[in-house]
Amino acid sequence: MSASPPPQPESVWDYPRPPAVREDARRVRVECGGLLVADTGRAVRVLETSHPPVFYIPAADVRLDLLRPASGGTWCEWKGEARYWDVVVGDDVRGRAAWSYPRPAPAYGPITDCFAFYPSRVDRCTVEGEEVRAQDGDFYGGWITQDVRGPFKGAPGTLTW
Repeated sequence: MSASPPPQPESVWDYPRPPAVREDARRVRVECGGLLVADTGRAVRVLETSHPPVFYIPAADVRLDLLRPASGGTWCEWKGEARYWDVVVGDDVRGRAAWSYPRPAPAYGPITDCFAFYPSRVDRCTVEGEEVRAQDGDFYGGWITQDVRGPFKGAPGTLTW
């Protein structure tokens, strides 16, 4: 796994399939319900063709007291079985706002004990202070920043790309 904060705009169409895993030392933050849920300088990005990056944040940098196991799971052909988490701040429950891979496939070992967050289901996600735009659709959870170029899969009509 190599470090890879993008120095210039990246096209998601240059990302590989199967997805690549890259360390990222930029400051990544997740806020919800007026609280800082996650804050790290040691995220792991997963880069997959046609998708904005997904940032995985080490558990040590996440307020685990704000996460509650959610029902159900999904299967990724590359990473394995995903587990979902609600973000709970008082009475504010954001259903399945985060996910993790407790035992990912060996190539994705760096995301073990990490959490990813849907930007659309929390109040704010930032990378180096830049507010992230959520990837369209409910499935993928990619983070769109100014250094990532599309078009992006996820919007209606794009699922067969």
